[in-house]
Amino acid sequence: SHNPVEDNGVKLIDPFGEMLAVDWESHATRLANVPEDKIGEVLQSIIDSNSIDMNQKAIVFVGRDTRPSSTRFQEAVERGVTLMDGEVKDFGLVSTPILHFVVTCFNDGGEYGEPTEEGYFEKLAAAFVNLRTEGSSKGNYIPEILFDGANGIGALKMVKLLKYLKGTLKAQIFNQGDGELNHLCGADYVKSNQRSPNGVPSPSDLRCVSVDGDADRIIYSYYDEENKFHMLDGDKIATLVAGYIKNLVEKAGLQLNLGLVQTAYANGASTEYINKQLGVPVACACTGVKHLHHAALEFDIGVYFEANGHGTVLFSKNARNAIKAAAGNGDSSAIELLNVMSLINETVGDALSDMLLVETVLLANGWSAKEWDEAYTDLPNRLTKVTVNDRSVITTTNAERTCVTPKGLQEVIDSFVSNYPKGRAFVRPSGTEDIVRVYAEAATEEDVRKLSNEIALAVYDHAGGLGQRPTL
Repeated sequence: SHNPVEDNGVKLIDPFGEMLAVDWESHATRLANVPEDKIGEVLQSIIDSNSIDMNQKAIVFVGRDTRPSSTRFQEAVERGVTLMDGEVKDFGLVSTPILHFVVTCFNDGGEYGEPTEEGYFEKLAAAFVNLRTEGSSKGNYIPEILFDGANGIGALKMVKLLKYLKGTLKAQIFNQGDGELNHLCGADYVKSNQRSPNGVPSPSDLRCVSVDGDADRIIYSYYDEENKFHMLDGDKIATLVAGYIKNLVEKAGLQLNLGLVQTAYANGASTEYINKQLGVPVACACTGVKHLHHAALEFDIGVYFEANGHGTVLFSKNARNAIKAAAGNGDSSAIELLNVMSLINETVGDALSDMLLVETVLLANGWSAKEWDEAYTDLPNRLTKVTVNDRSVITTTNAERTCVTPKGLQEVIDSFVSNYPKGRAFVRPSGTEDIVRVYAEAATEEDVRKLSNEIALAVYDHAGGLGQRPTL
């Protein structure tokens, strides 16, 4: 994923092509931690407690990214499946979203598409080309990008995708694999450091698209005419897409409930823009794509993106039927929506699919990167961390925006926030390390620096901080 090359892992996909169901995470955790001589016993208990029919043949789809350790991991997975009398289908080097796509297509009988990598490219490319039948340039939009492949699988698949796009989008591809995965490049590097990826030139107003190591995150960036760097993250993508889809729904006369799902990390300026300018309802979910995905299902059309660039759009059965019916009656906006649905990989966040969607919207609007960026201005923000003895002492509610314990910490946070115009802050424990993440935003860079430091100090004092005490 977005992690350094040495930090490998296994991503599990459920039969619907979505992320592993929450109630199965406990089984995976047990298996990952059980002593070697107890594996059979734990497996049998999982089989018994879930009434699994072991006479039913299992087929397991397996793919891998470009990390050197991925081949060894794949071999281990295949041995395990074979020992359980399952069948393995090897898709080789694929992005995470492609594997999600083929699982969905296989298990729904091909309704979503053909369960192959070629089927994935053909579906996305056909929709993209259809959306450009009237031309690929409009207003200040130019169909040309710089592509930062993070030295991962995304670069390889972008090369292949371009062959299907029939020249409707031009791309110069950088970080194709000659450097270290995610090192000084890729979506997470650009987002975390708010700077351009290494090895990519910086002509003014030319869009740079950065993906992560397994191509499920995407971040846009550009340099303005004064050579100043600008980042367009998941919040910017979500607002762009939501506004476009809302416009098409209204033009088609469809009575569909459209909503946008964010996390507490979403910039306050984006939330205000969505509510007041776009008039789209906003729901806030806990951090983690599985939470956003679930919340998005509450809408006929649910747009969700984390600020880190991981997200997609979901269409309910009701929305699909309504759009198809209107398109069948010849409504041009509904026909456009139908192609947009085919362009989107609903199974999971997909950098390549999201890139094609963004390029579609920019063409429709006739916007350059600068015009997109100027729709609203992000509030200055800061994300820091405090090392603590035990992160579990921090508990939260209200989609992680309110701290419940330690007692009194939230009151201290509220008192600090009240001192700064447009101030907002929250704290939450890391899911993997004994650290507490502190997010703060305010009207000015100086204010957000002060607010962040004050809250970090409060966390250190209230939650058992370790190491050097933060200073104001």
